[in-house]
Amino acid sequence: MNLIHESDTKLIKTESTGPGAYLALIVAILFFSGLFFKREGMAWLGAFDFTTLGGQFGTITDAANSTFVGKGGLGAKAGFLFALSLVPTVMLALGLLEIFTHYGAIRAAHKLLTPLLRPILGIPGRTGLALITDLQSTDAGAALTKELYDDKQITKKDVVIMAAWQYSGAGLINNYFAIGSALFLSLSLPVLIPLLVMFVLKFVGAAFVRLVLNTLYQRDFPHAK
Repeated sequence: MNLIHESDTKLIKTESTGPGAYLALIVAILFFSGLFFKREGMAWLGAFDFTTLGGQFGTITDAANSTFVGKGGLGAKAGFLFALSLVPTVMLALGLLEIFTHYGAIRAAHKLLTPLLRPILGIPGRTGLALITDLQSTDAGAALTKELYDDKQITKKDVVIMAAWQYSGAGLINNYFAIGSALFLSLSLPVLIPLLVMFVLKFVGAAFVRLVLNTLYQRDFPHAK
């Protein structure tokens, strides 16, 4: 087992990456990517999709006006119930991340994605799964990001850049197909083109934030690159 010194002066343990780790990474990417979400003619693929497994709450009485949160609530109680509704999805994501981490997916992501993410965004490849998760769930993506930071695997600067990537078109795939689908019939170009443009702009926004941090706010991150 070797030790490498990261830009945030933290010592991170690294292990060898075998075929199983790359397989775990592929499964994780497919699971969180949304590629299996509502596939026509292949509904069974939903069993391998994060959004499908996360599901949704049913309504209590009037589907148009009432849910378990109730109607007309506000204040701390309403906020608590809203937060409570996020728990199942976040816990599912964190639990699955632990499984993928056990089989080496994080190590494989770090090795494969660092050459891509480091030059563009200045963040290590181990953040790749958190970014991929954000494509379907902003809450789960944020939870994975916080776990990486709490484990001292990323710096404060990494968190800011990742936040810029995540909340530019947050929950992109899920929201695009769930909400944007109402406009699909009006599009004069292939459905995937707007999705691709928004995905590219997530990198543009995060790269711009990185530039700002490296110039205007450079003194706030003296040990970061």
